[in-house]
Amino acid sequence: MTTRPELDVGSHLVSGVAALALFVVMAGAFLTAEFPAPQGFPEGANITASIGYAMFNLDFGNVPAESFLVAFLVIAIALDAALDGAIILARRESDGETVSLLADGGRELKRTVLGGTGTDADHPTDADDETKTANGRERDTGGDR
Repeated sequence: MTTRPELDVGSHLVSGVAALALFVVMAGAFLTAEFPAPQGFPEGANITASIGYAMFNLDFGNVPAESFLVAFLVIAIALDAALDGAIILARRESDGETVSLLADGGRELKRTVLGGTGTDADHPTDADDETKTANGRERDTGGDR
């Protein structure tokens, strides 16, 4: 037999009533607010150019663009913060330590793919292959001495 769910009126009741009261106050403020009539822009006004002139503190624009400039800069800062957050969240961590595939030049990935004991001597770089012989001595490449 199933039982009816019971309403939990513990600690959630106070926060629920507070949220409802805030909603009523905000709805009342929005519904009773009066806004002026839209003004628009002059015919042929170039808003983009006015924002650009305002960025460099030049008085060539035909539209006062300081309010646009503030909004533009706030959005730029918010997008920059979002990008920084995405980079931080995208980094991988292993045992509390940040791990990056290319921080060691790809040596760890190369060891994983090719196998080996984990030393760089097992897998010399391409530059080492060109200048060293099989016994490990430098080969004469014919350059100036």
